[in-house]
Amino acid sequence: MGMAVIQTETEHRRLGSFALAALLVSAHYGLGFILGTAEKALTWGWAGSLYPISLAVGTIVLLFLAKFYWQEIEPIWTLLGKRYGQLVEILVGFTCWLSLIGIFAVQIIAGAFLLKVLGFPVFPSTIGLTATVLLISWLPVNKASWLFRTLLGFNLLALLFALQKLDGVADYLHAPLALLPALQEISLPSFSGIFLSTVLLVLIDMKYQQFVVQAKTVRTLYLGCSLAAVWLLLLSLLPSGVVISAQSLGVLPNGLDGKETIPWILSWLGGGIDTIGGQLLILSLLVPALGVGSNVLRVQAKTILDFQVFPDSNASKLFISTANAALGLLVALQGNSIVDLIVCFYAVYVSTVWIPFLSYLLARAGKYAFTGASVRLALVMSAIASVVMLVATQIDPHIAWYENPQLTIMAFGLGFGICGLLVGEAIEKYIPGVQLEKLTQSLDKN
Repeated sequence: MGMAVIQTETEHRRLGSFALAALLVSAHYGLGFILGTAEKALTWGWAGSLYPISLAVGTIVLLFLAKFYWQEIEPIWTLLGKRYGQLVEILVGFTCWLSLIGIFAVQIIAGAFLLKVLGFPVFPSTIGLTATVLLISWLPVNKASWLFRTLLGFNLLALLFALQKLDGVADYLHAPLALLPALQEISLPSFSGIFLSTVLLVLIDMKYQQFVVQAKTVRTLYLGCSLAAVWLLLLSLLPSGVVISAQSLGVLPNGLDGKETIPWILSWLGGGIDTIGGQLLILSLLVPALGVGSNVLRVQAKTILDFQVFPDSNASKLFISTANAALGLLVALQGNSIVDLIVCFYAVYVSTVWIPFLSYLLARAGKYAFTGASVRLALVMSAIASVVMLVATQIDPHIAWYENPQLTIMAFGLGFGICGLLVGEAIEKYIPGVQLEKLTQSLDKN
């Protein structure tokens, strides 16, 4: 029986270093990465690359956990669920589903501003794109992911060509020297909110873990992660370099929204928005947005169906996909910054998952074993607190501390989670009359 398990694990471990690195980079390199970085670069300069740089730093730090994931194989929610109960597994899956709403909303926002460059108004475009993505999600086109990756690769080449066309190659090569002074110009809360949320997310990111476990050997694993970090660092400066070069040459028109900069530059590169070349370059970005958005809806529907709350039927899939699309539309209509929106949803996942995950790691290392009841209480409290603050800061951004929603979400989520963990532990050990374990186990069964 043991040999069969080992053989099955080995069969799935066939990724070399370069293949692993490419898949890790592709997990985050998309429209949010490109348009979000460019949007920040319009006002922050080279510091606009903070989000993708944080992804690269997180990938480097991942080296400390990579072997653990490689050995355990199972996803985080399964590991935590086996140790702490079904409630933990469901809540971790719930926050994963919630984070996908943010990813879906980003695709819709990106698509709407791509169309804005072509002259379409944002509001009806947002609604129309949501309906289009919803329809696509019902079609059997999920195997066309190769097309989306190819088009993103094509746009990467277009960005490199744009950098050369805008005489920005020299500035790009000197960007590491300009980066540190630029980062010092932005506020500490803005820096911390993006950096901490992103780095901590990467360490528990299931999009990464699914590829990490497929590395051939531990050496391949470390080389692949290191190479991915280097590639992400190189790519992180590219959208900023294109925007800064365009600003220096005075190419960008006045009043251009940050989300429009890359689409506008690509259309300019193709001869203008009135030419076929310019329109095709913009549409080549729009197609991946539709593909990623439809895939997100499929994954969300599967996640909800795995909870076994709804019967696994076409009617259920239709209802769930429509509801998920409606939620994503509500978020997209807020019109927030792309990077800020992504990182806000990261903050919820980080706030909810890290406390039970650290508890699991401490127990596994033989340092300290928190009771299952304490971990469940911590998870419930952190999930409620972080989701409430996510909704509150989306409705009224001014209630966020230092006007930074990511730090606010993490402070409330992690703060309430730590309190729940410590209070639960105290109740279990020092107040025997309160049967917290039985109470949380009953929640598990329900």
